Amino acid sequence: QVQLVESGGGQVQAGGSLRLSCAASGNIFALNTMGWYRQAPGKQRELVAELTLVATQYVDSVKGRFTISRDNAKNMMYLQMNSLKPEDTAVYYCNARVLLAGSALYTNYWGQGTQVTVSS
Repeated sequence: QVQLVESGGGQVQAGGSLRLSCAASGNIFALNTMGWYRQAPGKQRELVAELTLVATQYVDSVKGRFTISRDNAKNMMYLQMNSLKPEDTAVYYCNARVLLAGSALYTNYWGQGTQVTVSS
């Protein structure tokens, strides 16, 4: 029905930058809230940044370093990550609330994740 595909992960040294992309495709009528989550080894998945139709929020640890954005015309979402730290190392997941064509309800979808590794 809907696929979310992340790209742009990789390995970078502390202080470096990466830009993650999330491409949404499938039977999409509309995208509501979209966000980036991450999960480090041995830790719970946490919200990193989220874009609703009217607001943006970030976890405190990335404020001033990460920027979330979206291109609604292309069903794309991005996460620009600057001044990366070793503690940012995690698998990053794209999440979206999707209104399927022909449906009256929003459904939550996840991507498969992309690894970000920051070395000191």
